[in-house]
Amino acid sequence: QMQLQESGPGLVKPSETLSLTCTVSAGSLTSSSYTWAWIRQPPGKGLEWMGRLRHNGMISYSPSLRSRTSISRDTSKNQFSLQLRSVTPEDTAVYYCARGLNWSYDVWGQGTQVTPSP
Repeated sequence: QMQLQESGPGLVKPSETLSLTCTVSAGSLTSSSYTWAWIRQPPGKGLEWMGRLRHNGMISYSPSLRSRTSISRDTSKNQFSLQLRSVTPEDTAVYYCARGLNWSYDVWGQGTQVTPSP
């Protein structure tokens, strides 16, 4: 059964870059059946889609976060990563990686709390 696991520091200083990695087990990032996304949920708010990676390496970003966000992958490790630059306290959220299938996200990581703090 496919599983996703986020990793990375939970604390980051304002103005610095947040870096998270999602490791995919029992599956392949290059499978044409799936897409791979980063999604976050600020406290007390709904889910916010940040960006998506396709099996062929094409990436789409949320327009509101495009200028600060980079998504990349390492197919040899079956990992994909998120970088969010110039973080502020407003970037406090639980960050999730997720697998997309047929216009929905059906497998999620457990989520990792990120809190920008001096």
